[in-house]
Amino acid sequence: MTMRFSSLFGRWPAALPALLGALLTVGLPSFALADALAEAQRLMKQGQWSLAMERVDAHIRSAPRDAEGLFLKGVILSELGRPAEAIAAYTRLSEEHPELPEPYNNLAVLYAQQKQFEKARALLDMAIRAHPGFATAHENLADVYLKLASRSYEKALQLNPGSKQAKARLATISNVLAVPAGAEGKSLPAVRRDGDGAAQAGADSARSVPASGILPVTGETSGDAPPTGVAASDEASVREALLAWAAAWSQKDTRAYFELYAADFRRPGGMSRKAWEAERTQRLGRSGKETIEVDDIRVSFVDGKAIARFRQDYRSASVKSSVVKTFIFVKSGDRWLIQEERSG
Repeated sequence: MTMRFSSLFGRWPAALPALLGALLTVGLPSFALADALAEAQRLMKQGQWSLAMERVDAHIRSAPRDAEGLFLKGVILSELGRPAEAIAAYTRLSEEHPELPEPYNNLAVLYAQQKQFEKARALLDMAIRAHPGFATAHENLADVYLKLASRSYEKALQLNPGSKQAKARLATISNVLAVPAGAEGKSLPAVRRDGDGAAQAGADSARSVPASGILPVTGETSGDAPPTGVAASDEASVREALLAWAAAWSQKDTRAYFELYAADFRRPGGMSRKAWEAERTQRLGRSGKETIEVDDIRVSFVDGKAIARFRQDYRSASVKSSVVKTFIFVKSGDRWLIQEERSG
């Protein structure tokens, strides 16, 4: 399941003229504040998140209630992997400006990433009440309901393993949740509104935007068409390989696990393939049940390789952990194989 963050950018300031007064606090001219935010956005697009945060924090000190500054802070904190602080920033924004739907939506995405789906559902309801025409919130709410339904069917199967109806419906929901985002358009629209407040897709809506709401850096794919040399089905194949990797680990199937790695897999510490396989065989062979789940999968293609960024949730009898990982895949025949792993 890949839920979508929303963005304030592109529809400012026509949608909310009443908020412009916030730019004039402490006597600073509005153009100076706008310049600070423009500089922050430039730094964000360059990946200079810490410097961007400094600009935004300075801006917020000058205009504590400015909605765009508070929103940018939430975006940056999300990208820096500081979800608790991002939640605090978006919560403050929703309290200062309860008429804005975007903070509720982005809070819902953050809570859903933590698997707090009931909390996410309530926030998306608030986003839709604030703006009934907010399509992104409607899509995210549908995903949350699917995830809640999936959990209920899983519980039903635990209580009644022989239920064919529960199995069939769980399989249907799992297939829907596994559909690549690109199959129905990868874009995250930067919500724009006309002078009457009616929602419309902005010019940026055809461009692919990651969860931060910021346009991708050069090299990531965007739009509806796959990059040169990449088939439309390749994104689905990469996702399938990633799910197979998690299943092989959970099932302690070392043969299936190793078959998912390319011959030139870049092993940690430069160890030999033989030593690496021995270490992983010992690791997978430990007693006790282990469950590995992958979620929030985002796939892009650069120079014929696939880059999959995802969240890995690990559970055993004594350990629970969640970490963001990036796998680089290369194509071998009709299969996508792991060439490199990165954590964080």
